[in-house]
Amino acid sequence: MLFYIITYFFCFCEAPRDFYLERRYRNDIFFFFLLLLTPSTPQVLSYNLCTVMRIPHEPTAFEEHFKDDNEGPLSNEGYMPYLNRYILDKVSEDFDVIEFYRMCWTLCYKKNIYPQRLIISDNDAFRVWCIFNFLSEDKYPLVIVIEEVEYLLRKLSEAMGIGWNEERFVDYKLQQNTKSSLSVWELIELVGLIYFSKGTERQILSMGINEVFSELILDILKQGYMMKKGHKRKNWTERWFVLQPTLLSYYTCEDLTEKKGDIILDQNCFVEPLQDKDGKKCLFIIKCSDKSFEINASDKKKKQEWIQAVQTCIQQQRLGLLSPHREARLRRRELRQRQRVEEDDLSKRMRRLQASNESKQKQLEDMRMKMEEAAAKATLEELRRKKNQSDLQDRYRMDLEREKMVRQQMEEQVAQKSSELEQYLQRVRELEELYHRLEEALEDERQAKQDEEAARKLQTRLLEQEAAKRAELEQIYLQQQRTLSQTEAEKEELRAEQLAKERELQAATQLLERLESERHGALEQYQVRTGLINTPGIILNNAFSFSSYSEINRPQRHKVPLPGGVH
Repeated sequence: MLFYIITYFFCFCEAPRDFYLERRYRNDIFFFFLLLLTPSTPQVLSYNLCTVMRIPHEPTAFEEHFKDDNEGPLSNEGYMPYLNRYILDKVSEDFDVIEFYRMCWTLCYKKNIYPQRLIISDNDAFRVWCIFNFLSEDKYPLVIVIEEVEYLLRKLSEAMGIGWNEERFVDYKLQQNTKSSLSVWELIELVGLIYFSKGTERQILSMGINEVFSELILDILKQGYMMKKGHKRKNWTERWFVLQPTLLSYYTCEDLTEKKGDIILDQNCFVEPLQDKDGKKCLFIIKCSDKSFEINASDKKKKQEWIQAVQTCIQQQRLGLLSPHREARLRRRELRQRQRVEEDDLSKRMRRLQASNESKQKQLEDMRMKMEEAAAKATLEELRRKKNQSDLQDRYRMDLEREKMVRQQMEEQVAQKSSELEQYLQRVRELEELYHRLEEALEDERQAKQDEEAARKLQTRLLEQEAAKRAELEQIYLQQQRTLSQTEAEKEELRAEQLAKERELQAATQLLERLESERHGALEQYQVRTGLINTPGIILNNAFSFSSYSEINRPQRHKVPLPGGVH
């Protein structure tokens, strides 16, 4: 009984001032109402809410609101009007939302969850609980439809780096039969039992849940280490950056214990890459209305990813849109609402056709009864009435056949709509896969261009070195040519000197022979005169003496060596 009363209060409370803000917190506060078992619980709950949400608590207002309640914690007016008027209308965004979520979780999970059955920790179960409140429908009791369950499991599989098992999810939906939604405890049990991630370690599952929690609940779109240039000392310091839809925060390290500053992203901001300087090669700048921030990424890919992410946030601010995952949730919800409207229209038309069929059947039954009552009348009247009855039956039969054809056409249209919807969803998935492949191809092409540029630079440097070596070899070749020319000239001079000496030697030889012949003639004359010409021994001795003297006094011919082995 209490459950239906709580549902009634949530569905018929006052219209909220800020629907998104109040829905964000009312989904968590909903679980408190399962604890309203004593008259003191609403007052304690109100005090805890005011403390966590930093709202001044007004005990007199609480007592005034519930002054006519003498039978239990739920008054005639109900607790929801008090919650809207005295708590939710005063909510601001300056309190710790995670602490608020933690308080809501602490007060409700112990009676509904069995940790010994799950392999995930209480902290991971708390994160799944927060994600459930974000993805649940705007009706109470809170449930999450099977489409959002599939979305969550896909995100979780992607975060863990495992493939999505479509067949296993189809089997799971068949096991659920006609059940189209899950409660928060069923969702925690589904994730905690690793039905869709068998063979995955607990640590990997915990990291995947934390990543999805950071994106959906904490609005963390991107995070990582980068270098930031200081505004006063102009030094570069490594910081842990966390990007959210409206600001870019930076911390000393990734445990987020010491925040160093925030970069407010509004409509007037813009981001652009910078040229390399100060030894930094992956620079970009975020220009705000009051100051600019120079940041250096670890590589060009991270630089492009951060620029794209910051530019998307700024564009969302200019268009007045929510964060990307919140916009995607709204689009999925609108699509489901359109499908429900179409299904309702089809069901209404089917009901109208069925009612028309039933009315015609009733008319046929009435006509049959009238024909049976008139059977006793005159023959002519009976024949006329039978004829009229047959005509009416033919006409009604044609109407029934026409209605059956219309019904068959409607059923075919329903089947066609279902197939078109499935084709549309398949096309969306194919386009997403194509988008990811195109991004990978673009990145490969960029890397190939970079490698090609590096190879081209290396080839240019090698060509320059080869040209320098070729010029040096040409200088050496010219020097060798000059040396060879000089050597040939020296050879020619030596040959000329050798020819001159040979000519002088020939002249000296001729002169010596002439002198020898003159001496020989003079000796013969001398011998004739002295009468010794007929003495052989004396003649031979004199001839031997003359020839020896000639050989002794003959000038020697010396060979002059020529360069290069030429004689």
